[in-house]
Amino acid sequence: MTSTSSTGHNGLTYADAGVDIDAGNALVDRIKPAAKRTARPGVMGGLGGFGALFDLKGAGYTDPVLVAATDGVGTKLRIAIDTGNVDTIGIDLVAMCVNDLVCQGAEPLFFLDYFATGKLDVDQAARIVEGIAAGCEASGCALIGGETAEMPGMYHKGDFDLAGFAVGAMERGTELPAGVAAGDVLLGLGSNGVHSNGYSFVRKVVELSGLGWDAPSPFSDGMLGEALLAPTRLYVKQALAAIRAGGVHGLAHITGGGLTENPPRVLPEGLACAIDLSAWDLPPVFRWLAQTANMSEPELLKTFNCGIGMILVVAADRADDLAALLSGMGETVARLGTIVPGEGVIYSGKLL
Repeated sequence: MTSTSSTGHNGLTYADAGVDIDAGNALVDRIKPAAKRTARPGVMGGLGGFGALFDLKGAGYTDPVLVAATDGVGTKLRIAIDTGNVDTIGIDLVAMCVNDLVCQGAEPLFFLDYFATGKLDVDQAARIVEGIAAGCEASGCALIGGETAEMPGMYHKGDFDLAGFAVGAMERGTELPAGVAAGDVLLGLGSNGVHSNGYSFVRKVVELSGLGWDAPSPFSDGMLGEALLAPTRLYVKQALAAIRAGGVHGLAHITGGGLTENPPRVLPEGLACAIDLSAWDLPPVFRWLAQTANMSEPELLKTFNCGIGMILVVAADRADDLAALLSGMGETVARLGTIVPGEGVIYSGKLL
């Protein structure tokens, strides 16, 4: 048996293998103030435990049903990494989860994040988590925990991955969709660009265009990479206000599958969404993508949100009041069409 001096340099340490525990601890200390800003009724304790506690009764619920959602940001991360602009990618992560929760009629209560990288850059990770906290704060959701994984050999230098997990609640019997019927009106809420779906296609189009991320954007002010990183809009507080005002029968978050695949997810059998494509203006980013890639209109509609990030299915006699409510909260609201007998989405008018 051989022995090693406690003061010698013969022993291999975790840091020698590429994992810096001290950096992880420094990150936790750095992000604690950001997490604290997201505190809301129901939060119990802070970061650092083996698990995160939340008191549903403290949040005001008497007979709650829990709803959970998990998602990532997809290859939009590649643009954030390549440009070094990581400050808003955390907002995307939160939005992709909480915008789904509210479609069930649920109020997002808490959020956990998973951040994985080859070598932890404390400053980069802190900027990402600050974005996550900003997204949580804007949607009334507490950032109560997460995981930072340093995994040398799994990621190329500078690369990282993100995943998010959100839990919400509603009182029993208030689940959505409910009561969707022919004659209901479709109200569309404006998007903030591509949001967080279709970026493998976007990156291919940019490659075809020959432009770099630092080139002037052909469809907006600023640089192309910056324009394509516009964060996914958060619709939580607006959607919850509409639900509580009464008359909302369903909501559809327009993500992968675009306007063709997502609205039918809230429909009973035998009903369709009749959407007038002339009811809103196609944002310049989508026109540029379509023209550069020579996309057909059907392909555009089933790939991107095309300027509509969330659709509310509402009772016809409540449509005007709800549109006014949402407009008063800063939303750009388009009256897209109605629910009709049929299947899927029935388009009229032209987008391109």
